[in-house]
Amino acid sequence: WFLETVARIPYFSYVTCLHLYETLGWWRTAKLRKIHFAEEWNELHHLLIMEALGGDARWRDRFLAFHAAIIYYWILVVSFLVSPKYSYKFSELLETHAVSTYRTFLVENEAKLRQIPAPKIAQEYYKHGDLYMFDADSEFVRDATGSEVRRPPVDNLYDIFTNILDDEWEHVKTMVMCQDYDSVEELMSGTGNDTEVSDASDEKRQAVRAKWKTWANSLQSREHNFLQNEASW
Repeated sequence: WFLETVARIPYFSYVTCLHLYETLGWWRTAKLRKIHFAEEWNELHHLLIMEALGGDARWRDRFLAFHAAIIYYWILVVSFLVSPKYSYKFSELLETHAVSTYRTFLVENEAKLRQIPAPKIAQEYYKHGDLYMFDADSEFVRDATGSEVRRPPVDNLYDIFTNILDDEWEHVKTMVMCQDYDSVEELMSGTGNDTEVSDASDEKRQAVRAKWKTWANSLQSREHNFLQNEASW
């Protein structure tokens, strides 16, 4: 629960800074704000799942998590204003740590987790909910990779934590993407002060989708190597 409380904060801080840039007329980044909101929406449901499991039952945990989140928020706001690239890098490391933590938890507790039913909020989210808002019609989201709307199994807690691990890996990919200014600028072309990508021609949208798919595929070997290393532990 502590981890998921803190995990939402980077996306709050990024949206704050992007709103500031847009308000000052420096950079209009509607699509980038959308993807950060989508990530926060996903982390919110992780948090709701943890709360349904009693993760916030102890006052000490709530006190530490809330205060850590406030401090972390302002650190990220300042770091984003100084260097968005390094702020995204820090979030990549945090999300990678989350992937590692969940994978270790799954390996060590598989038998027990398979015997515990999934909480209702988890079933509703993964069976019927808007999983990431990543399946919307946008160049920056999962549909751009050609993936179908994901409806993973939710029979027990092992399934749920496996789904959360997969979610966190998607966040890692996005944080890697956001550190590549050239790719972001290219994908965001047409979302500046004058126009939106949604006004672009179908040909341009298809070209942008192809660039996203190429980038996403380039991370598959990295994902495979990371998970192999995790399994070897």
